Amino acid sequence: MLELNALVLKAGSPPFSHRFEAGQINVVLGRNHSGKTRLARVIAGLDAPESGEVLLGGKVVTGDPPGKRSVALVYQDFVNYPNWTVFENLASPQKAQRVSAALIRERVLEIAGQMQLTEFLDRYPDALSGGQQQRLAIGRALAKSADVLVMDEPLVNLDYKLREALQVELRGLLREFGVSVVYTTSDPRDAFALGDTLLLLADHRLLQAGPPLSLYESPGSPAAADLMSDPCANRWMVGGDLRLIRPEHLSLDPAHVDDVAFPVQVLGRETNGSETFVHCQADVAEANTQWVAKLSGLVDLAPGSREIFYASATAIMKFDAHAD
Repeated sequence: MLELNALVLKAGSPPFSHRFEAGQINVVLGRNHSGKTRLARVIAGLDAPESGEVLLGGKVVTGDPPGKRSVALVYQDFVNYPNWTVFENLASPQKAQRVSAALIRERVLEIAGQMQLTEFLDRYPDALSGGQQQRLAIGRALAKSADVLVMDEPLVNLDYKLREALQVELRGLLREFGVSVVYTTSDPRDAFALGDTLLLLADHRLLQAGPPLSLYESPGSPAAADLMSDPCANRWMVGGDLRLIRPEHLSLDPAHVDDVAFPVQVLGRETNGSETFVHCQADVAEANTQWVAKLSGLVDLAPGSREIFYASATAIMKFDAHAD
């Protein structure tokens, strides 16, 4: 359905190719300035790549304007027409395609039902909640009946609870429409909640692509491992080799007799009630370095105290010292 062929997003960055399978949700994960939005705009036709091709249905569309591509785009901000009702907003893409009034109404009612907006069809966007406004923006994009839906961090401006609720809803909604989705985010949780396929992007280059769990368990580089960790993976050197352990793989109690022990000095902690992040100085092989441990629940460790964290040997990732 959608293919990238030897695409270069930024001058000096290496080219990459990727095929987005039809009907799948493809999550593009990267930090700020990694090239996520640039990729979204290139696919939608709003920007031109440095070089390479974008193909839709086997046809090269790299030089085609947005209006000639079967691609719909949802931005971070809610892009709804403030002076139009919910019905008129949902109808606007179909009107632009000169669809009959009867078919427009049928399509609007279908999308409004799936987006849980049926009872708000006569309201204006400013009378909707943040979540409803975002569902309206997504509904408008889906009403275009495009083959590809590009979503550029669509939940980033929502509060935490609303973001979680919409995250759960989105996967089911997008599945119902059967459209191919490219969803950019800086949050690795989105990859597991939504993604069939995950693309890791850094400095406008593709680090790795594949199923989210596969990339989490077998990152191809320290940079890929960091993108799949929140906070970043803890690092230390052993005999010239780089080792990484994720904060969530550290615990205060060993699970097995062969678990690896890491003596630390606690520097401080922060908690949200369900999780506690312990900042510490780790006494590891060749250097003392600051780590973060991500523990379940409310854990009270005093600054300055000496503790031992444990991790399974299989959770320790090994890379060449110069890898990244």
